[in-house]
Amino acid sequence: MKKLKPKQIAAIICIVLLVLLYVATLVVSLLDFPGSDRLFAACLMATIGLPILLWIYIWLYGKYTERKTFENPSRTNGNHQRHNTRK
Repeated sequence: MKKLKPKQIAAIICIVLLVLLYVATLVVSLLDFPGSDRLFAACLMATIGLPILLWIYIWLYGKYTERKTFENPSRTNGNHQRHNTRK
């Protein structure tokens, strides 16, 4: 079995949490109980905030390990730059 990287584990956890948040938001929107409006707003804010927190985690992970991440693709382990020689 292939070992999962920390970034992959964080992404899988984020996907599961987002799906649970979507289901919770739907359920809260259909039910009417005291405080449901605040719970609905909290679910919506968490749906926005969770991917942002994941991006911050991946960014910090890239800074800490000095590896290339999707937010900083210019960072490489060597000096490999693509040059276009056609004119």
